[in-house]
Amino acid sequence: MLKLSSMPISSVPIWEIGKSMRIIKLFDIKENKREMISIVGGGGKTTTVFKLANELRALDKRVLVTTTTAMYNPSKELYNSLVLLDKHQKIYKDWSKGTIIVLGRCISVENKLLGVDSNVLDELYNEKLFDYILVEADGSKKKPIKAPGSHEPVIPSQTSKTIGVIGMDSLEKSIDENNVHRAELFSQITNSRIGDLITKDIICRLVISKDGLFKGLPLNSKKYLLLNKADREEQIEQAKSIAYMIRKANIIIDGIIAGSMKNERLNMV
Repeated sequence: MLKLSSMPISSVPIWEIGKSMRIIKLFDIKENKREMISIVGGGGKTTTVFKLANELRALDKRVLVTTTTAMYNPSKELYNSLVLLDKHQKIYKDWSKGTIIVLGRCISVENKLLGVDSNVLDELYNEKLFDYILVEADGSKKKPIKAPGSHEPVIPSQTSKTIGVIGMDSLEKSIDENNVHRAELFSQITNSRIGDLITKDIICRLVISKDGLFKGLPLNSKKYLLLNKADREEQIEQAKSIAYMIRKANIIIDGIIAGSMKNERLNMV
C-alpha cells in the first residue's frame, strides 16, 4: 500500500525552507538519529545532497558527503574538508561538530570525484564517526532523468533512506541521449520508444518499475521521491498528478516532495 501524506493534495502548501520548515523535515530526517542516506536519479542530486548537508551542519552535526560511483568535484565553499583515499589520508575521529567532509577515492582528469566502495561506507557508518552520511549512489551526466545501468545504483547496505530524484523539466522532452541518460534502457523500462515525448505516465512507470528509479534498494531502506525543478505552478500541478498516479499503483513510497530544491521551495504531494 502506498504511504503518502493524508492531507488532500490541493490543500498542501508550498513551504519556503528556512521560514517555516526545514528540508530535512520533508524527508523525516531526525536531529537525534544517525543515518546513511543515498540519493539516486537525475535532475538535482548534488544540489539535494549539499542542501541537506548544509542544514545538518547548521544543527551542529558531523556530515560526510561521498559517492559510490562518481560526482563532479564540488566547489570548495560547499564543504569544510576534502579527503582523498588514494593519498592515504586517514578518516580522523577528531573533526569538530558542525562540519561537512567530502570523501572520494581520487579526482579524475574530468574533475570528477571518484567513488568509494560501499563496504567502506558501511564500515564508516558502524564506526560512528559521522552523524549523517549522504551518498550519491549513481550518475546521470547532468541529465534531468535517467535509467539505472546494470551496475547501478551502488547503495550501501546501511542506507536507511533512499531519495530518488527526477527533474520535472524532463516533461515533454524527447526520449534521446540529449535529455535522458541511457535513453535506450529508459525506453525499455518505461515501455516507450526513442523519440517519444516524456509524459507523466512515463515518469510514473520509471518510478514504479522494479528496474527503474528505486532499483536495488536495501530491504529496510525507506523511499522518498523528489520531483525537482518544479519552478512554476503548472509544474507543481503536474507533480501532483504524477503523485496521484503513483498512489494508484499499489507500491510503497514513504513520501513524495515536489518543487525547487535550488530555490528552497518545496511541496509535499
